[in-house]
Amino acid sequence: MAHPARQAHRTNRRSFLNEGLPPLIAVVGPTASGKSGWAMELGERFGGEIVNTDSMQVYRHFDIGTSKPSPGERERIPHHLIDVADPDEDYFAGRYVSDARNALTGIVARGRLPILCGGTGLYFRSLLFGLAEIPAVPKSIQSDVEEFIARKGAAECHKELAKVDPNSAAVIHPNDPARVARALAVYKATGRPLSTFHRVTPFRATAPDHLSVGIQMERETLYRRINDRVRAMLKAGWLEEVRDLLEMGCFPSLKPMRGIGYRELARFLKEGGDLEAVTEAIATRTRHYAKRQLTWFRKHPGVHWLDPGDLPGLFRLTENFLENSANTS
Repeated sequence: MAHPARQAHRTNRRSFLNEGLPPLIAVVGPTASGKSGWAMELGERFGGEIVNTDSMQVYRHFDIGTSKPSPGERERIPHHLIDVADPDEDYFAGRYVSDARNALTGIVARGRLPILCGGTGLYFRSLLFGLAEIPAVPKSIQSDVEEFIARKGAAECHKELAKVDPNSAAVIHPNDPARVARALAVYKATGRPLSTFHRVTPFRATAPDHLSVGIQMERETLYRRINDRVRAMLKAGWLEEVRDLLEMGCFPSLKPMRGIGYRELARFLKEGGDLEAVTEAIATRTRHYAKRQLTWFRKHPGVHWLDPGDLPGLFRLTENFLENSANTS
């Protein structure tokens, strides 16, 4: 028998199909905090389907290092926007928003609850608050920028960005090569800084009806989980996965190959070195990324931060949200 809150959501689902985004749940927060487990719990209790908001999980063949849900987990709860792009495709926020909207339409049409889950703040925010309309960047320009990063490194590319778009450079971390490359490529393609597009068409001030929940934990606990997970992924065959990707022709300059861990392991396979030192470098870079994620999501309005074991609180918030959504639709 359907959960009462879920039944109320289903009863009113048709009114959302032509009104932008439907009411949805978003599970946000830093890497290794347990978001996927919470999204699975919500999906099973409330009849939901999960929409990925992780920019690395969209790529095929990048499995272990991105912590993709297992085949068993995907069989338990339907997942969307996983394995939707080849490694050499330029998958960006605008394409994500289009794909996510299509997925949400199907989920609601089936009478299911949409659950966003992932740690890429730009995808999450772009879907809920809108996205600036930026002209497509030609593949040749994108390739030139990626080659420049491969030769000179992200820090040097960031310096170049600071010369032409200081506003974007001020908010993009030098160790975030994907965003650095995107901003520089937009400038080279349009002659305009990326920041000017955002000023003309900024994020909306308000988002559609949604509930955002995040897992809060002590910083030391989170960092220990990150360290343990990096080692677990290596034990599960992450190095072999990277070796296979290189043999497939996935060059280190490709966007997903610059992701955390993939870049370090590809360099290790090419140049050799101390695997223990590489492991620590990956863990350090992941911890820095987690810190940036926390900063991003702390600025997002209305996130309900809960302790890791507070599933009753998570379910209570969700029930109240769905009941209120049904009553106001």
